[in-house]
Amino acid sequence: MPASSPVEREVRARIDRYGPLPFDDVIELALYDPDHGFYTSGGLAGRRGDFITSPEVGPLFGAVVAEALDRWWEELGRPDPFVVVDAGAGVGTLAIAVRAASPRCGASLTYVLVERSAALRARHGDHLELTVPQLALPPAGRAAVGACGEGRFEPVFISLAELPAVGIEGVVIANELLDNLPFKLLERGRDRWAEVRVGVDPQGRLVEVLIPAEPRLARLGERFAPEAPVGARIPLQLAASRWLREALTLVERGRVVVLDYASDTPSLARRSQDSWLRTFRGHQRGGPPLERLGSQDVTCEVAVDQLAQVHPPEVVRDQAAFLRAHDIDELVEEGRRTWHQRAHIGDLAALRARSRVREAEALLDPTGLGGFQVLEWKRPP
Repeated sequence: MPASSPVEREVRARIDRYGPLPFDDVIELALYDPDHGFYTSGGLAGRRGDFITSPEVGPLFGAVVAEALDRWWEELGRPDPFVVVDAGAGVGTLAIAVRAASPRCGASLTYVLVERSAALRARHGDHLELTVPQLALPPAGRAAVGACGEGRFEPVFISLAELPAVGIEGVVIANELLDNLPFKLLERGRDRWAEVRVGVDPQGRLVEVLIPAEPRLARLGERFAPEAPVGARIPLQLAASRWLREALTLVERGRVVVLDYASDTPSLARRSQDSWLRTFRGHQRGGPPLERLGSQDVTCEVAVDQLAQVHPPEVVRDQAAFLRAHDIDELVEEGRRTWHQRAHIGDLAALRARSRVREAEALLDPTGLGGFQVLEWKRPP
């Protein structure tokens, strides 16, 4: 048997007991196994991590999100508390940037960092003063939470392993979360859809195994990709749809905002699997998804049409358009002015202002982060 990781050994043990495993079960273990999954054993975003997301480019993204939060807070009539749920918060980079931007809604803001990885969640308190969730979330309200003595003028931050269990007025924002949720994998056969599962070959290697898709999965394949050619593959993102359904239920007034690289199922069916199912490790493309389980990230483009079966989004635009709608150009121009005023000093404020231009270039790049999709669901619709 080839050398293997702890996750691979666990997968083999389950295959020995249950037979070939569904692809989403294997991805769940590879990313989120409590002891050896990628995100529980050191995998993370950032320049010192494995990949870069928009918040890790620099604080500009968080400043634009803060502008958006202020606008949404005003639209809701300035609720207090105004609850923002940062789903898939990682180590808290976006939360830190939002706080640094000093949004107008700050005195009403309860910011909930949701991160299922205990290792990443443990870092939330490194740069944020965390509050006990029971004191900060409705229905307890604001009166008991004075972050600045009598009365409160700073946002309240809390850290959870999953979405809150109480309804909120505010926003659920998920930046590059849904592409990391496990997904099933189907392949179009000559007469029927097949499900891609994971088995073990005679040499002990993990390999793909095709079995006839159960009727429910076959119907979904036909619904989402009726013209798929023989041999085409598609993801079934049932976990992402469940997450969206839960998020929409959570928000009583406000919106759910998803930012991710996205497409639709028919487009995915026309492309090679390697173009939409990708792995990353140390800022490099990784190997095949069944190799080095637990030591590389596994991501899948988000199929917007599958999410729309839960509820069609009210707004769909690319990230560049979203950022421009929430004043990124004004923030960059402000940075240019500050740089020209303070360049001769060369202090931290000047350097931060200068960096805004470079950050904006990365965030607006249509071939990169700027081409990501931003989906918004308003509640009530």
